[in-house]
Amino acid sequence: MMEDIHRNREFCLSILKEYTKSDSLLKHAYSVETCVRAYAAELNEDVEYWGNAALLHDFDYEMFPTAEEHPFKGGEILKEKGFNEDFRKTILSHADYSGEPRDTKLKKTLFACDELAGFITAVAYVRPSRTVDEVEVKSVKKKMKDKAFARVVSREDILKGAEELGVELDEHIAYCIEAMRRNKIELGL
Repeated sequence: MMEDIHRNREFCLSILKEYTKSDSLLKHAYSVETCVRAYAAELNEDVEYWGNAALLHDFDYEMFPTAEEHPFKGGEILKEKGFNEDFRKTILSHADYSGEPRDTKLKKTLFACDELAGFITAVAYVRPSRTVDEVEVKSVKKKMKDKAFARVVSREDILKGAEELGVELDEHIAYCIEAMRRNKIELGL
C-alpha cells in the first residue's frame, strides 16, 4: 500500500520549500501548523493530516500572491501531486473569497489560527527578548487595537475565527501562544 501523502510531513515540507523561499512565510507556515496541530491533539483528531493542511495553506502565496491566484493555484498544484479533494478544499477555505465553506472542524481551526499565529509572531518580535515567552493575551489584545501595528493582519478574521471555532477570543489567543511557546525553537521565537 502506498504511503498516505496527506500524513507525510516530510513530503509536505518539501512542497512548501519548493514554492516558498521567504523565511517569514516559512515561519508563518510553521506557526499556523503548530497551533492547528495543538488543536488537533486536543480534539482527538488526525494531528498529521491537520498539521500538513496548515503547513501547506499558503505554500503558493509567494509565487501567486493575488486573490485571483491564491489559494486556487495551490489547489491545482496539490491535485497534480495527488492530494485528495477534502485536503484541497480545506486549504481553499482559509481564504474567505474562495467561496469554499468552512464546514468542518479542521477548516474552522485553520482559519482561526491563520491570522492569529501571524499576529502573535509580530507581537513577539516587538518584545524586548523577541520571544514568544514574553507574549501575553493582554499584549496581543492591546496590539490588536493599534491599527498601524501589523496592519496587514485582519483583526476581523481573528475575531471571526475564534467565533466560528466556538472559543472565547482570550482562550483562543492563550491557547495559540502556549502552543507556539512549546515549539518556539522551530518557530525561531
